[in-house]
Amino acid sequence: MKTTDYFQRMSQYNAWMNERLFDVCSKIPDAVRKEDRGAFFGSIHGTLNHILLADKLWLGRFKDQPVEYTSLTQELFAEFEPLRQERQKTDQEISAWVDSLTEEQLAQPLKFTSVVKRREFVYPLWHAATHFFNHQTHHRGQVTTLLSQCGYDPGVTDLLALPGTEIEA
Repeated sequence: MKTTDYFQRMSQYNAWMNERLFDVCSKIPDAVRKEDRGAFFGSIHGTLNHILLADKLWLGRFKDQPVEYTSLTQELFAEFEPLRQERQKTDQEISAWVDSLTEEQLAQPLKFTSVVKRREFVYPLWHAATHFFNHQTHHRGQVTTLLSQCGYDPGVTDLLALPGTEIEA
């Protein structure tokens, strides 16, 4: 397996899970989605906004197109449908970026300033891209917990459940 294959699979998983979570969230009253539940980013809506913001920040770094932000708690969209539409658009951008990657690019250094520590870091692109997808999964896990606490079933979230990925024995 090539490293590019791994990132293509993670991009597919990211889009699939986001679509499923937003489908569940679309059935929840806005006040419930926005209720502060003590999560890192407060609410379901706040966490979905954070995931999108972080994805845009990282994608901007990867594409050398910096994204302006005020904080990691910045609300990009107050309303659910525009947030959902931008999520879908960003997932398409992530897929296009991943599809353009080569093994050589993944081995190259990525230099960036940390949002949290406000200092410069240099990592191989593959390492930063691994963090990118891990970050999404981490916070989607928080969303699934918040959904469960509200009585909504997010369904199976395992990478192995991604449709079309099983091989024949």
